[in-house]
Amino acid sequence: MRRSRPYPADEHMTEDQPAESAGAEGRPRGDHGAAGRVTVVVATRNRRRDLERSLPRHEAPVILVDNGSTDGTPAFVRERFPHVEVVEAGRNLGAPGRDLGVRLARTPYVAFADDDSWWAPGALARAADVLDAHPRLAVLAGRVLVGPEERPDPTCHGMAASPLPAEPDLPGPSVLGFLACGAVVRRDAHLAAGGFDDVVFFFGEEERLALDLAAAGWGLAYVDDVVAHHHPSPSRDPEGRRALAVRNAVLTAVMRRPWPVVARAVLTAARGGPAGRRGLRDAARRLPRALARRRTPPWRVEAARASLDASPVGGAYPLPAGIWADRVAAARKCRVGEPPEGGNTIMANKPNPIDLQKHLSGVDYPAKRDDLVRVAREKGADDALVGTLEKIPDREYDGPNAVSKAVFGDG
Repeated sequence: MRRSRPYPADEHMTEDQPAESAGAEGRPRGDHGAAGRVTVVVATRNRRRDLERSLPRHEAPVILVDNGSTDGTPAFVRERFPHVEVVEAGRNLGAPGRDLGVRLARTPYVAFADDDSWWAPGALARAADVLDAHPRLAVLAGRVLVGPEERPDPTCHGMAASPLPAEPDLPGPSVLGFLACGAVVRRDAHLAAGGFDDVVFFFGEEERLALDLAAAGWGLAYVDDVVAHHHPSPSRDPEGRRALAVRNAVLTAVMRRPWPVVARAVLTAARGGPAGRRGLRDAARRLPRALARRRTPPWRVEAARASLDASPVGGAYPLPAGIWADRVAAARKCRVGEPPEGGNTIMANKPNPIDLQKHLSGVDYPAKRDDLVRVAREKGADDALVGTLEKIPDREYDGPNAVSKAVFGDG
């Protein structure tokens, strides 16, 4: 297979920016702390000049996924940056194009980057250390500095002020979203959760993946001292991007949120002027595919997502405070073994997923059921948690995701 593949068709992915010299061979600076642990996956489409500036800045092996460029990008990169592994998808796959690079990576962690972004010196080594030290962490969301002025992306302010409860086995504020160009992921967890999907395609593609990872018991956290730089090209069609944001918010809600939340998203879009109505029309075209993939997450995850909706730094479609309060109260009942009235009972009489992973943090995967029970006992798990583990199927489990699915039925 000749490796070379594409990225999402979007305005900011088709414009050029002034390039900087990449050096005679265009080789990145070495970062021995990240070597062997992190691979950078860059997705691109028709952005040769941006790549000329960004590729030399990465401090780890790079896999470039070309999403059907027509400007000769694959040949240019092979000639100018021979150390970069190029994967040609042959067409525009959208955000799932990144998953091609994730599958080819031979390291436990993958750092995403856009063609106009790169990681700060030492950032990837720091990220690898954090992921090594926190085995339940699936997504490390870093701080993204935008443009030559190095202004923190507003999303990072929201993640830093996350209203979600702090989890003792995570390295920073818990989050249920991230910026792909500023995220380092645990490769196996990312793939087990299905990676990105082609319903959303691109722009806001992170939310559905974040919800699925949380549903499987993984942690996502914001770590402020892991820094990425992003120098985005100016958008030629801001109205089109607003419509795209609306479309994908509605599609994500259809795939993973309760119907009242979907209804609110649709109503908000319909009242959102021309861009909102255009986004709603575009979402309707993809609705059958979104419905085919609909799977609401466990109540604990929806309660957390609802708390973000109700927060001043939360989601785009905030819920009325009363609805949010009812959901949080129901979620608290779940955490002590009581199902919400008339609601999902999957958490009843089952352990808290955070406690589960905390007491399994020393497991050497793949592991059999008896190994899980033994480690849980050694970590001081109570009888209820141990008893739950003793009841899961007697087979080999390849990671925390598989154990969570067996315990909670989240898959």
